[in-house]
Amino acid sequence: MKVRFGNETQFFSELRKRVDNYFHSNDLKHTGNYKLYSKGIILFVTLAAIYTTIVFLDPPIWISILLCCIAGVNLSAIGFNIMHDGAHGSFSSKRIVNDIMGFSLNIMGGNVDLWKQKHNINHHSFTNVEGMDDDIDIKPFIRVHSDQKRYWFHRFQHFYALFLYGFTLVFWVFFQDFRKYFSGKIGTTKIKKMNTFTHLSFWGSKVMHIGLFIILPFFFVGVLPTLLGYGIMVFVAGIVLSVVFQLAHVVEGVDFVPKEKEIKLESEWAVHQINTTVNFSTKSKTLNWLLGGLNFQVEHHLFPRISHVHYPQISKIVKSTCEEFNVAYKEFPTLFKALRSHMLHLRMVGRYA
Repeated sequence: MKVRFGNETQFFSELRKRVDNYFHSNDLKHTGNYKLYSKGIILFVTLAAIYTTIVFLDPPIWISILLCCIAGVNLSAIGFNIMHDGAHGSFSSKRIVNDIMGFSLNIMGGNVDLWKQKHNINHHSFTNVEGMDDDIDIKPFIRVHSDQKRYWFHRFQHFYALFLYGFTLVFWVFFQDFRKYFSGKIGTTKIKKMNTFTHLSFWGSKVMHIGLFIILPFFFVGVLPTLLGYGIMVFVAGIVLSVVFQLAHVVEGVDFVPKEKEIKLESEWAVHQINTTVNFSTKSKTLNWLLGGLNFQVEHHLFPRISHVHYPQISKIVKSTCEEFNVAYKEFPTLFKALRSHMLHLRMVGRYA
């Protein structure tokens, strides 16, 4: 399967020039700063404190349940802020630091090497292209766009989607990674050949995750409480992770490209990114802090190697340039309106061919 974009126009050339000028004139690095580093410390310390309290201090059950819910949000925040920037090479100017931050995904149960190929290459290069973008492949459970096969139960998908999203992380950790590992493919794309270290990293991190979050707690809180607590944590994390990514690309008004042997798009890559991506709730300081700039998805897709701490300022440049070149810049003012649009989109594609 081949995907070809139109030739680059003056739009993206001018946009890059303006963004580069912003960093140069303000003497800023593209990577993270003290805001990101302090956030990383807070998130890791918080997770360690929650884990210690639940496993070793034997709190009342209602406190344990509450802490497991918070741990799910905390894991998601580590993924959004630390792992995501690290895996994109934007957390730090030092590669070793980026690699360490990216490895936090392995602690969460995933695998950063597979994720880089799935996300950095497939998703960012071919956003919303059927057969290439693994993020829109939730078949057969959810129909994301009208070119995917429709089943009778899809007419109810806007009712059960949020519940189903809760299984995203556990499905990712215990099934999808293994399917990619043994098949050697992500969608229709072959995975880069793994060396000895990446093989050991894959299996070692799976053992580490299970040992840390399941086996060790068995000995301190018991089997059933551990399974219940782990289930709550990954269910909450699954909902948070899924919703954030779905609101960026699976809402009303975005473009989807059907699967064909050879796809030739009229728009250039940058315009395709804008046509398939939406921002939401960018004025919320709380969400900006928690989501690691993933509510600024337009800026992230155009400049994935720039740390999310710079997106609020960059977005002003992107908006004005889009307006000047008559490129539609899509944004929802609130999280609720974005979620509503996502549900309306699922309802529409679930009911109509």
